[in-house]
Amino acid sequence: MASERSKETDESHRIAGAASVIASATAFSRLLGYLRDAVIAFAFGAGMFSDAFFVAFRISNLLRRLVGEGALTSSFVPIFTEEYSRREPASTREFVSSIFTLMLFALTILAVLGILFAGPLVSLMSPGFQDDPNKFAITVSLTRWMFPYMVFIGLMAIAMGVLNSVRHFFAPALSPVLFNLAIIASVLLLSPYFSLPVYALAVGVLIGGLLQFALQLPFLKSRGMLPELRFKFRDPAIGRVFKLMGPASFGVGVYQLNIFVTLWFASHLAEGSISYLYYAGRLMELPMGVFGVAISTALLPSLSGHVVREEWGEFRSSLSFVLRVLNFLMIPAAVGLFVLSFPIVELLFTRGEFGSSAATESSVALYYYTIGLVPISISRVLSSVFYSLKDTVTPLYAALVSFGINVVFCLLLVGPMSHGGLALATSLAGIVNVTILFIVLKRRFGKIGGRGIIASALKSISSAAFMGAILALMYRFSGFESMGGGMKLVFVAAAMIVGILVYLLLTKLFKAEELTFFKGFVMRRGSKGTSK
Repeated sequence: MASERSKETDESHRIAGAASVIASATAFSRLLGYLRDAVIAFAFGAGMFSDAFFVAFRISNLLRRLVGEGALTSSFVPIFTEEYSRREPASTREFVSSIFTLMLFALTILAVLGILFAGPLVSLMSPGFQDDPNKFAITVSLTRWMFPYMVFIGLMAIAMGVLNSVRHFFAPALSPVLFNLAIIASVLLLSPYFSLPVYALAVGVLIGGLLQFALQLPFLKSRGMLPELRFKFRDPAIGRVFKLMGPASFGVGVYQLNIFVTLWFASHLAEGSISYLYYAGRLMELPMGVFGVAISTALLPSLSGHVVREEWGEFRSSLSFVLRVLNFLMIPAAVGLFVLSFPIVELLFTRGEFGSSAATESSVALYYYTIGLVPISISRVLSSVFYSLKDTVTPLYAALVSFGINVVFCLLLVGPMSHGGLALATSLAGIVNVTILFIVLKRRFGKIGGRGIIASALKSISSAAFMGAILALMYRFSGFESMGGGMKLVFVAAAMIVGILVYLLLTKLFKAEELTFFKGFVMRRGSKGTSK
């Protein structure tokens, strides 16, 4: 019993260590991403050009995720983990090279088709843009410019899957830093050379995608996994990857279709609505990326290893640990973003072309997005659980149901609540999705430490609620709207520090076990076994 507990603790530390590496790199990237968004907001505000860019970028991202980063990674990692454990290094590299070559040609063909059919795609995604021929034409042109991005980022997905499987997480997590730097530099340095400065953003996206992929190559080479062109596609493992990838692509596609539905409705709303949703979504992605994505990324190789070795006790233990830690981190993040939504948006984006009214509308979207922060983050972890079991069908079914829920709520809420209703519809769909995944997982595995997860969540909810009340009082009596820029920064920083200290103190009083792992997470004590 003692040895089993020791193994579970070691595995928990390995997951926490991997997640801490990913979270550190992601946090840096996200912070730089906010500087990027602040530069975009300053230069383009929330209007025609920003709306056009965000729609064009969403389109290239949509098709990229269907066959690239999202679906490929989720189907590739479990198969690669299994093959890596039983193949010779040369054979494993041949397998990687074959996948790389196949995806290179597939993504290139899709990029060419996207360039050719950019007009119909924009019409489908944002039909409201057709009411303004100039806005529509700019969006189509930007879409064509950015379609090659999907090739670079799709190849990067293979590199990320390989590196994560061999427990190297740092380079893939850090690569978005280069993407953000490329866009910032393009806006600041290249904008004067374009008759329409927004095209500098498209150039930045292309350069950023190329740099993200290039960063992975030295690390692949150091592990003997640098891919080369290889036109032998009869490896049975390749067929298994694409067999899993089919349902995974549909599942990821359904999730992306939720974004499409949001854009479709938002394109009919007042100008700037798409930008409001984008900026709010970016703020929600900070805790989701730093904690939710980091933990799910670290968890997938670990769970895949347990499945290969048929270690079902350790499998359940790792899952229970991750869900408890995720609740511990994400619940206070959601409460803090909800209470401080306007001050944070005002501080980060209100300058240049981005005025106070845009900040107010963006904070409205953020209110409703925060409702789905915890369930959407947990959904990503639970999807990783099914992917580790080589089950890509269950997440697909859950995504289909949540897609239908999203459409219904968009129809019901967009009229009375405008873009805020679209954000709320996204959150409600996320709640439905996570509920379905939990029910299926419970039926398949029985006990997964549910009582411990619920008890831990109640401690986090109680602590976060008290923290939120204190933050609300601080904001109410602060006179924030009349402050200068420097004082606004001081207030937001002080509120965040107070919130964190209050939450940690209360969870300590509640004797929350996750606090110990959080300390290790921050201090990277769990980095043993995690390659940097």
